[in-house]
Amino acid sequence: MIKLGVLISGRGSNLEAILDASERKEIPAEVAVVISDRADAFGLERARKHNIPTAVINSNELEIVKVLKKYKVDLVCLAGYMKIVGKALLEAYQGKMINIHPALLPSFPGLHSQRQALEHGVKVSGVTVHFVDAGCDTGPIIFQRAVPVFENDTEETLSERILTEEHKAYPEAIRLFATGKLKLEGRRVKIT
Repeated sequence: MIKLGVLISGRGSNLEAILDASERKEIPAEVAVVISDRADAFGLERARKHNIPTAVINSNELEIVKVLKKYKVDLVCLAGYMKIVGKALLEAYQGKMINIHPALLPSFPGLHSQRQALEHGVKVSGVTVHFVDAGCDTGPIIFQRAVPVFENDTEETLSERILTEEHKAYPEAIRLFATGKLKLEGRRVKIT
């Protein structure tokens, strides 16, 4: 069983999906610590309800790494963490840090991906789980799930359907990592 460190900035719905999957024994992983850059993030309350240790660290990455190491974290999961990861975290968890993004990367990186998708008139959007690198949503892609875009979609309705897929995709990516089924070769991720 691997230990997860989950970094959040907001409500923590993906954190909840990970916690639920762990408690149902669907993934061989447990959340060891939740770190937020915002003290008012609702995800911290979710963690506390599950008796998971929490920390609020605004921008000191060396402190974040120190906390992750204290809890012997094997995999760092960015779950709505709204900061670009810097050198300290990248060096400490190279190939051991993943993120989820509400678009089919490389399309629509960064903020407001659903709005970008609607403005571009795409017919399909989705979710991407990827390894984290120094760029903004540019890391090697683990896998993607497609979500149709309907004519009457708003940013909110599309976001809701994508979030449903995120809650399935993130635990699945963690399961693949925890069971040694992901092999990172340059920009390509092979699932064995």
